Amino acid sequence: MAPDSASPHTRPSLLAPDEGAPFEVLNGEAVGRLLLVCDHAANRVPRALDDLGLAHTDLLRHIGWDIGAAAVTRELVVLTGAPAVMTRFSRLVVDCNRALFHESLMPTVSDRTEIPGNKGLGGHLREARIAQLFAPYHAEIDRQVDRLQAASGVTPVIVSIHSFTPVMDGFERPWELGVLWNEDPRLPLPLLDILRRDAALTVGDNEPYTARDGFGYTLDVHGDARGLANALIEIRQDLIDTDQGAAKWAARLATALAEALDDPALYRTPRD
Repeated sequence: MAPDSASPHTRPSLLAPDEGAPFEVLNGEAVGRLLLVCDHAANRVPRALDDLGLAHTDLLRHIGWDIGAAAVTRELVVLTGAPAVMTRFSRLVVDCNRALFHESLMPTVSDRTEIPGNKGLGGHLREARIAQLFAPYHAEIDRQVDRLQAASGVTPVIVSIHSFTPVMDGFERPWELGVLWNEDPRLPLPLLDILRRDAALTVGDNEPYTARDGFGYTLDVHGDARGLANALIEIRQDLIDTDQGAAKWAARLATALAEALDDPALYRTPRD
């Protein structure tokens, strides 16, 4: 995983004791068939990194986090009873939904905004972010999958919650939400069919991004690679940037998921 061979003893410590863990777990002792994850839940930056040289207003923008995604995830935990694992620091520090070689893992520019604190990073500085933020988050997802499977004997399904901007590069995105997936169609295709029953919705299949172009690392590793059914749900940010909007869309998703998750085929791996 490490991009260089720096000794752990030479890595800078990113998190002060009072800054807490790099991830948050909700409903962490629940058992069942669903695990929720939220890769871009927060816009915090460890104090040691001095906001990456950005203004606080930049961190509040979509470049710093997925606006509304954490609120939707919290509502879904209540509605579904599922556990959830969420990041606690900004995607600009290290993007937990990108492979370690991906150019946007620690971007120097995001949506035309320069990120000063990401320029000229040495190998040991990159490794510190990976070791202290990225790796613990993914280790916790693995732990939760193993715990759920051990507790119930059922291979769980993973659903990842994200959000997207209404406009990107001058293009007005027509979708209210999208379902992203890579290899495994068991959950995404039925979920698309269920959501599209509402004629008022425009639901994207691998839109506004495709999970096949490096934008679905979490589900590639914890879902497809392990044979677990999975889907990434993107919701347009202007629909969930208030508590009321997040609650409304979480309720809509909870209803759709309840129907989709009724299929016993979701809980079998290719080895079964």
